[in-house]
Amino acid sequence: MLCIPLALAWAAYQAIDDEALLNATPNVSPARVASAQRLIARNDPRKQPAGVLRSVQLGDDELNLALVYLASRYPHTRAQISLQDGAVHLRSSSFLPPNPFGNYLNVQAVLRETAGLPEVQQLLLGRLVVPPRLANPLLRWGLARLQERQDKAGAAAALDSIQHVGMRNGVLRVVFTWDDTLPAQLQAALVPAAEQDRLQAYQARLVTLAAAPGPRSLPLSKLLQDLLAYAAERGNADNTRHSADENRAALVALAFYVNGKGLGAVLPSAKHWPVPAPRQITLGGRGDTAQHFSISAALAAAAGTPLADAVGLYKELDDAEGGSGFSFNDLAADRAGTRLGALLLTSAGQQRLQKRLDAGLRDTDLLPKVQDLPELLQAAEFQRRFGGVDGAGYKKMANDIEQRIAALALYR
Repeated sequence: MLCIPLALAWAAYQAIDDEALLNATPNVSPARVASAQRLIARNDPRKQPAGVLRSVQLGDDELNLALVYLASRYPHTRAQISLQDGAVHLRSSSFLPPNPFGNYLNVQAVLRETAGLPEVQQLLLGRLVVPPRLANPLLRWGLARLQERQDKAGAAAALDSIQHVGMRNGVLRVVFTWDDTLPAQLQAALVPAAEQDRLQAYQARLVTLAAAPGPRSLPLSKLLQDLLAYAAERGNADNTRHSADENRAALVALAFYVNGKGLGAVLPSAKHWPVPAPRQITLGGRGDTAQHFSISAALAAAAGTPLADAVGLYKELDDAEGGSGFSFNDLAADRAGTRLGALLLTSAGQQRLQKRLDAGLRDTDLLPKVQDLPELLQAAEFQRRFGGVDGAGYKKMANDIEQRIAALALYR
């Protein structure tokens, strides 16, 4: 009997390393975000009738961009994919909680093409070689368990829809049968039940706040003050992770309300929840500023700061292509919102914000003076005056914005 614990300890020692195999921060540039959006639009299966065979083709760059999105939900994980004819190579590094064996779980895997789903050809966990005769049964067992769990019904449906995965000429091709019910199943599967319960609680709180008598226009700081105080009541002050979960749900619910979108857009069950009455939510007297701030705060809390930066900047570049134009005011709101979202994920940040809530939160606590910043810049003018996002003029303005935000007591 003593042999089993010793074998497990030896396997853990072999599998866990002191250094990361991958440690570079992924590059989530606005151009790559734009490329991903175009890729999604081109391959949107909802444009085809249900029940027909569809295929999606992805190159190395698109696959690695998708990994950046996935890894952004797990800030301590980095992953990388490369394609060869008939095989895909995957490498990842995950930072582990304190343990006696090491700091990182490094994974190197080779999956080979088959008639259906790929199979493991090679698997290396740290220095531990896992033979295919063990790796593949474990993979099949894990997929079977996934399909048995009702809370993962969306993931099971997605797996069942895949007919074949092939790798040729640097392109991964997935053939699947589209089912109109799949989007709702996937959305439900990606949001755990506990998170759905939290979101429902904050949406219910917004229903109450929006129904209160008063002017149609409300400052964002007022809603944020109430929701974060409610999060503190629901959370456990001695459990940073639980408090962070509550704060994250509060910010996500607030962002969808401020931006005029219901949570039903990403969560099917939310379509049946009571909806808050529409109100004009402003930050510094402007509704667009509140929208930028709130969505960036939610992105930072939910997906990590690098992704929030890229998405916020991409939205501004998209505006410059024919919408309202590039706005440094909006960029400042994006950056300040990102700082708030990141702040709420740490114990020290939660304590700092709690002091501000106790004193009464104001719009000027969230965002510095930005009225003097250039805005409504169309693409040509933005390029001429600031040299684009890589230009010295842009970098100078961005640095000035960062200094203004850093000067606020909340973000010091």
